[in-house]
Amino acid sequence: MLPALDWQAPWFAPWRRVGEPVLDMLVREGCGVAQALAHFQALAGEGLPTPAPRSFVPQAELPPGQAYEAFIYAQRRVPTRDNLHDFLNGLCWLRFPRAKARLNTLQAQAIARDGLGPVRGPLRDALTLFDENAILLQAPAPLWAALRQRDWQGLFVTHRTLWLEARVVLFGHALLEKLVQPYPAITGHVLAIPPEAGEGDADWDAWLEAHLAPDWLATKPFEPLPVLGVPGWWPANADPAFYANAQVFRPRRQTAPKVAH
Repeated sequence: MLPALDWQAPWFAPWRRVGEPVLDMLVREGCGVAQALAHFQALAGEGLPTPAPRSFVPQAELPPGQAYEAFIYAQRRVPTRDNLHDFLNGLCWLRFPRAKARLNTLQAQAIARDGLGPVRGPLRDALTLFDENAILLQAPAPLWAALRQRDWQGLFVTHRTLWLEARVVLFGHALLEKLVQPYPAITGHVLAIPPEAGEGDADWDAWLEAHLAPDWLATKPFEPLPVLGVPGWWPANADPAFYANAQVFRPRRQTAPKVAH
């Protein structure tokens, strides 16, 4: 049995359209997560942002010893356990299928090229980070400038009203899982979505599919963001003092200047 989710919470609200029917099916029919996701996928059909390029199967269909990402790429099926983590991963496949398929393709290609060694390497590290912990943010330029400088007072206090013009979507399913029991230190990794990407889920999905390139991802083009700092997402952040906690809102590390010899 999965925990009840607060669909009114700002981080879960954008997922409600796909998540609530699947969760209701799990409770009502007592089926597995893979079956509920597949059933919703079949019922929703054209109502989904774009046709999902993968189906869902129970975890038992993943052969012992085969890499998870390689199996999905080859079989076009997503092995799914009966837990919250895989439930949320499935919702992301339903909502952003083209982006998820692109991430999977890059993972499978890296595995085919490099094998499954003890170290994943910069590309697979970045792919995993994005898949598990990404935040998608479309925001006015002053917010981006403040975020890149870790100017938390500027980001959340001085420019607070600009957040009304921003769109925030939590993409990473591990990040969403943490927010079932929220606490201030939960931090995601933000990827900038430019204005030309459009505004809707299908627009962002297509933009991500086109722009998730190996060389770019290997640079880890993300900025850390404590999720509960987003204005309106946590009652305590109405007080500017909330952002003074340096253990959560950490300053950017200063790089030591090079010494001439």
